Amino acid sequence: MRSQKSLVYGRHPVLEALENNKPLDRILIHHSVSGEGIGDIIRLAKEKHTPIVRVPVEKLNSLVRGNHQGVIAYGAIVDYTPLQDVISHIYDGGKTPFLLLLDGITDVRNTGAIIRSAVCCGVDAIVFTEKNSAPLHEDMVKTSAGAMMQITFCREKNIATVMDTLKLNGIQIYSSDLQATASLLDLDFKQPCCVVMGAEEKGISPATREACDGTFRIPMVHQFDSLNVSVAAGIICFEAMKQRLTP
Repeated sequence: MRSQKSLVYGRHPVLEALENNKPLDRILIHHSVSGEGIGDIIRLAKEKHTPIVRVPVEKLNSLVRGNHQGVIAYGAIVDYTPLQDVISHIYDGGKTPFLLLLDGITDVRNTGAIIRSAVCCGVDAIVFTEKNSAPLHEDMVKTSAGAMMQITFCREKNIATVMDTLKLNGIQIYSSDLQATASLLDLDFKQPCCVVMGAEEKGISPATREACDGTFRIPMVHQFDSLNVSVAAGIICFEAMKQRLTP
């Protein structure tokens, strides 16, 4: 994976970057910006699955000194690999896929902590969607203690696309649910599987939960409303690693 500093572009170098296939993490565009090149930027960004975030001008002003012309972009600090390519590579290598899908987790600290646990416990890849995900920039490298440079990332168009790809490849999809009857300890992590982690406030969406093959709860001695999402991910990843290391 390639490491580089975040790029902030001025007058239409964003368009140049897109045309020359420079990896971009996301593009920030002022709500009402218009003019030469803006339409092309939006079109190419959609073609390349680069997230576009509409923001007020104050946000852009806080990031850039000078005339930003309503558009800036962050250079990608990692290369995203298509999910199908990742799954095929895992199977071709004789391994059983274990993936994490982050659904709407936008907090950089939580995402960084999840990445650290994933690397330590042998997760093959972490999957994001174009919208509602934390930006993978220099702050994330620090938060993950450099772990993000040691794992594969996928960024797909939406959750439905991810679910379809997983199911077509025989991968079981599970999500945590406080109301589930099955325990985390009952799951078979030795089979191909993907665990969905949702945002702390909202959890995973109803449509995503409906598409899962099963839900589970994390057993606790003292019942509590919920665990921090990064803590929960760490517990899940450890249980999966323990099962996979047991003959």
